[in-house]
Amino acid sequence: MSDSVRDWKSQPAYDCPGYRSTALRAPKQKLVALKHGLSERTGPVFGHECVGPLDADLTRNGRINGEPLGERMIVTGRIVDEDGRPVRGTLVEVWQANAAGRYVHVSDRHDAPLDPNFLGAGRCVTDDEGRYRLVTVRPGAYPWANHPNAWRPPHIHFSLLGPTIGSRLVTQMYFPGDPLLAFDPIYHGVPEHARERLVSRFSPDITEEGFALGYEWDIVLRGRGAMPFEAGAR
Repeated sequence: MSDSVRDWKSQPAYDCPGYRSTALRAPKQKLVALKHGLSERTGPVFGHECVGPLDADLTRNGRINGEPLGERMIVTGRIVDEDGRPVRGTLVEVWQANAAGRYVHVSDRHDAPLDPNFLGAGRCVTDDEGRYRLVTVRPGAYPWANHPNAWRPPHIHFSLLGPTIGSRLVTQMYFPGDPLLAFDPIYHGVPEHARERLVSRFSPDITEEGFALGYEWDIVLRGRGAMPFEAGAR
């Protein structure tokens, strides 16, 4: 599918003044379009065949001696193209902070506890209807150094990997009713008319009684309803 069907007006700019680090990593020269050859269209691709039975359940894949702390959630949705057709066999990878707002990463210095039973990463492959399903805990907010008293709203990072390594797309999912969205420069780096596409919907139908709340979040890859993706990760 050519880029002519992508609505670039819904995508974030490479350089967003409110998001400080984009000033360092945004391209300074006009981008040069390179035509994809056979190698870009056919491979390599990694990970689809290695998805294990616990990979889609972040409450179990890092468990050592107990349940992870936090509010359990089911996150599900469909990945579709601009015509609403399911995108099958797409590798969906996620990573997130724990319920206290801390990542399992050496560079995370937030003064919040690590959860020994939560890795904060998982993956699954979309089915024939383009649907993915993950079980996790609600991530916490955390401070970051973008500006004074800056806090990132709770979010889950999504990476979609299609049939080749060049087809990777990265975005973030937020939660409805979060007051921190009004102050987040990453969220506001997305054009206003497309921001709500990044916000999931609470669903009583997906919620499982006595177990977990359910959230639905569909991803449209191209066209007028396309999901905003991180600049440069197209």
